Amino acid sequence: MAKYIELGKLKGEAPKLFGIPTKTKLDEMFFTIREKNGKFVKEPLGGIPYQSVLNITGIPDTGKSLLAEQFAAVQADMGYKVLFVSVESPVQFLYSALKQKANALGLDFEKLEKNIVLIDAAMNSEFREDLNTLIGTMEDAIKDKHITNVIIDSITGLYEHKEMMARQIVRIFFNFLKKMKQTAILVSQKRSSQDMMSSEAAGGLAVAHIVDGTVVMGKELIETKWQTNLYGLPFGTVLRTIRIDGCRITGHDDRTWVFEITEEGIVNILKPLEELVKSS
Repeated sequence: MAKYIELGKLKGEAPKLFGIPTKTKLDEMFFTIREKNGKFVKEPLGGIPYQSVLNITGIPDTGKSLLAEQFAAVQADMGYKVLFVSVESPVQFLYSALKQKANALGLDFEKLEKNIVLIDAAMNSEFREDLNTLIGTMEDAIKDKHITNVIIDSITGLYEHKEMMARQIVRIFFNFLKKMKQTAILVSQKRSSQDMMSSEAAGGLAVAHIVDGTVVMGKELIETKWQTNLYGLPFGTVLRTIRIDGCRITGHDDRTWVFEITEEGIVNILKPLEELVKSS
């Protein structure tokens, strides 16, 4: 590889900027600026940026895995191949979760069966302990099955008990996914001491500093009168929030949004938090 290169030499190598649909409000929360009739206008990207590597982080039970699974199901239903690396849960459980997603979203589950490829790093300790073996298997799957989207749930599980190496490990996977020209989601977990709505996760800011963007998911238990007055929600309910913390590839809505998780496990982004507060 050349030690340096002129900017103009990259003209034909730069990826096009467009969205890979999630079929959630996120598709509108990423945007680009285009010139129309001599004026610059903001246009929704229509999905997460093509060939981006995004981090979804949050405390437990905020919907991180649900959102990742939903993205996988939508892409597979559209006919695109998805590689799902399951680090936390055996893949047999993922089959049932994706079948339920397909039924709830009105998707063709046969397409999901055909287009989603699984790697079980939860049950195969070799994948977690020898990252070269995992990456080699991922590369074989990407090439053999013509994969265009990758999900790792969770990237945190690949540096358990060795968080000092988090930055190095995340960089290895980031570079690999870029080399393979994948659109990817890395799910990362927060430690209990970390700010709920920051981009920080286990391993510190290692993931957020390296990836192209971070989506932070949070939840707040309504347990005081002040909260019930502020949000207009009943005592004992849960307020769920989602925010794009940053994205180096394209513009994004940086407001905090309210979302719900339906009984079928579907993530449904509703409205900006400010609107909820104003209406309470």
